[in-house]
Amino acid sequence: MYKTNLLYGALAYAPNLAVEVGLGAHTTLDLSGSYNWFYLKGGKDNNKKLVHWIIQPEFRYFFKERFNGHFVGLHALYSEYNIGGYELPMLFGDDSKYYRHQGNAYGVGFSYGYQLPVSKCFSLEFNVGAGYMQMQYDKYKGTTCGEIKDKNIVKHYFGPTKAGISLIFLINK
Repeated sequence: MYKTNLLYGALAYAPNLAVEVGLGAHTTLDLSGSYNWFYLKGGKDNNKKLVHWIIQPEFRYFFKERFNGHFVGLHALYSEYNIGGYELPMLFGDDSKYYRHQGNAYGVGFSYGYQLPVSKCFSLEFNVGAGYMQMQYDKYKGTTCGEIKDKNIVKHYFGPTKAGISLIFLINK
């Protein structure tokens, strides 16, 4: 099956795609990824950017049958990013919208979700996940390619690591 996370795409302006394959009667492997190469124009400083790519594999266990109903998952993630002009206090602190942050992150987490078949070819998926991420980044003055304020910052993050409302296209159930 192929799917796209509509919620993530709308909030992070990120085209994304996932493939999920069955492993057993109740288990699947989901591999999702996205890439946002957009530099956004607008606003007072005209320098907002949310450039990033992320890959997130997840092993899932379905309680009823694979691709149907409630599931729990264990996921990993890796991302590289260049983010400036956004207020992201959970990730970069209270003054994050005044700086640009460039680096990478990796982590693991647990998730819960529900897949709802709506037709022979389409399903909807709802999921949330939380876990741990280690972020390593440089912090730049301003939101453009300014001078480095702090170099090699390492931050340990515990909190939400995924959320989604996905549209699924079923190939061969």
